[in-house]
Amino acid sequence: MPKFFVTNQAIQKNKVEIYGDDTNHIKNVLRKKVGETLNLCNIDTLEDYLCEITNIQENRIELKIIDKLENNAEPNTKVTIFQGLPKADKMELIIQKSVELGVYDITPIEMKRCVVKLNEKDKIKKIERWQKISEVASKQSGRNRIPKINPIIPIQNICQDINNYDIVIVAYEEEKQNTLKAELEKLKNTQKDNLNIAILIGPEGGIDPLEIKILKDKGAKIVTLGNRILRTETVALNILSIIMYEFENKK
Repeated sequence: MPKFFVTNQAIQKNKVEIYGDDTNHIKNVLRKKVGETLNLCNIDTLEDYLCEITNIQENRIELKIIDKLENNAEPNTKVTIFQGLPKADKMELIIQKSVELGVYDITPIEMKRCVVKLNEKDKIKKIERWQKISEVASKQSGRNRIPKINPIIPIQNICQDINNYDIVIVAYEEEKQNTLKAELEKLKNTQKDNLNIAILIGPEGGIDPLEIKILKDKGAKIVTLGNRILRTETVALNILSIIMYEFENKK
């Protein structure tokens, strides 16, 4: 069943009002009628509701809450992706699929070998578009929250935040010994619940050796993903899938 996001402000007792682009989607794409139902999620409380449409107007749809729904779509492990800026179509794919797989948030980063260079105005436009892609993917995959696409930052900023995570994993094609499997096994042995994991992925040109040295010195774990060289848009999905398999809802 299609899901739409609302805030506390849209809910009054057992009544809900929807405005904006969602109104057009419900009316003209889904062709919903009065008496039909929708799944709504309150993004302020992460609660899901089964709602019945009671009134359809030009720019507003009114619903009543029929029942509160149980939803286990959110993983207990928070995974942040720090993605070296790739070309636009690749970033959009990374966001869409990462949201479907359960990413917590995504931070685009500027790195030495990034081909893409954005001015401040373009950065704002990109973040707005990427956030919309995250929202659409969240609706499609039935999630309870919309992962945030954070402002674009230089790679140096990550070094200041490494200690905020249980582990920061950096995929690097020149690493030959330390594996992702080995680092995840160490993490599992801590027997800690609600892990906070960060993944750092280079752009199309890869990660500069100096950047690797700085990250490693600050405590990041540099890993190999095997003998094959993966495209930047494949790396995020590969690592995220493995982490979700290993840790999602396992306590």
